[in-house]
Amino acid sequence: MEVQETRVQTDRIFTIPNILSMARLVGVPVFLWLILWPEFGGPKADGWALLVLALSGISDYLDGKLARRWNQVSNLGRLLDPAADRLFVLSTLIGLTWRDILPLWLPLLLLAREVMMGVMLLILRRHGYGPPQVNFVGKAATFNLMYAFPLLLLSDGSGWLATLAAICGWAFAGWGTTLYWWAGILYVVQVRRLVRMDATAD
Repeated sequence: MEVQETRVQTDRIFTIPNILSMARLVGVPVFLWLILWPEFGGPKADGWALLVLALSGISDYLDGKLARRWNQVSNLGRLLDPAADRLFVLSTLIGLTWRDILPLWLPLLLLAREVMMGVMLLILRRHGYGPPQVNFVGKAATFNLMYAFPLLLLSDGSGWLATLAAICGWAFAGWGTTLYWWAGILYVVQVRRLVRMDATAD
């Protein structure tokens, strides 16, 4: 993440990028319900869950691109986009861990990074800074994880396709987790520099 501010170009709420982000937020409980349905006696709906996850990935790409192209960057959008990303990651971690597709240590590792980011956000707010802009490393981490999760869900089966999905899914999960922590460490370094600059200015 980058701490520098991106210029807000509109205060409108119902822009196309914001609507896409809102749709992703609505998709979070739908996805979680679909992935956990078999655990509560329902039919297996992994195909529908994969479709919701794929649509989320497409909207994640489009909302930022359209916001910049159409000059519709907004404060609301800067909150909705990372919130939708994090909630989708969280819901997927819950669902896949509940179904024993993911080992417990992986969600705990990713959640520990989120706790660290929350602390950094509080420090930023205390020094008068707003929410940070997501940078390339953070986006790359999210994209890797968003590729990993559907592949790991697809690996919950038998045959060569499930085996191939498991191999590729764990490769993406490894890269995504590494990049996720790398982005977080870069963020901590930037926050530390800002705090030092404020202390020097005082």
